[in-house]
Amino acid sequence: MRYDGPIIDAHHHLWDASLGRHPWMTDPDSPVKALGAFMTQDYLMADYLADIGKQPVTGSVFIETGWDRVRPVDEELRWLDSLACPGAIAARRIAWAPLASAQAEAALDILAAHRGVVGVRETIRWHPDPAKRWAEEGLMDAPAWRHGAKALIPRGLLLEVLMNPYQCPDVARLAADLPGLTIVVNHCASPLDRDEASVARWRDGLKLMAAQANIRIKLSNFPAYGVDKSPAALRGTVMTILDAFTPSRAMFGTDYPVGRRAMPYQEICENFRDIAAAFSAAEQRALFHDNAARLYRFDSI
Repeated sequence: MRYDGPIIDAHHHLWDASLGRHPWMTDPDSPVKALGAFMTQDYLMADYLADIGKQPVTGSVFIETGWDRVRPVDEELRWLDSLACPGAIAARRIAWAPLASAQAEAALDILAAHRGVVGVRETIRWHPDPAKRWAEEGLMDAPAWRHGAKALIPRGLLLEVLMNPYQCPDVARLAADLPGLTIVVNHCASPLDRDEASVARWRDGLKLMAAQANIRIKLSNFPAYGVDKSPAALRGTVMTILDAFTPSRAMFGTDYPVGRRAMPYQEICENFRDIAAAFSAAEQRALFHDNAARLYRFDSI
């Protein structure tokens, strides 16, 4: 049976380009800007609701957008608070914090006091090809950064990571060293390289991370990571992840508006319904709604 119940979009963004708070929008070398011209256009609540359209999205998780790091750590959240967010849309928020800074704990205290904040995100996406590199190598092993990551635990905050398969061993090691920290892998671990060796690295990395009980994964923007957009390729990407993590530790997400580069919002939802139909009704609901509801504490809204 194909799922027709409520959806929590576990990963999306919003931004106002006119504010000038996103340095990557004007950086000609930014790998984010290179995703497409639409990335430098406003994406506000009205735009997101229009993309949702007929889909029964009852809640969503807003993810930080690379807001200017020299600005106050909660400025993006205060901007988000100024928007009209209907129901539980953007009711849960993932912020950014300077985890490697001596001020990390003070920043986390500020974020934890904000309505709806449940975690922070770090970009750890290193790649041997400089053109695909978004971060320095070995960030997660730096003692100062580790101290900041550990400080998330007593504040009840989780850690989201924007990574690629090269970081799978690093993420698994961090999870083993900090079993009290919940780690959420974004975007299927971003298996952009599709040669045989790279796909094997991704598959092996998924298994390595799934062996740690405190790691979860988002199937956000899954259409971006297959050899093409055929049903077989889409299914292959999703099923490879679910073979490792099972439906109990994975979540649906669109990564909109970034996901627009791969597929329209409606098609992302409908393709995921087709793929998830292979699972039981309870497992489908877990993927589309219940896992995110529990992890991001939607029941406390």
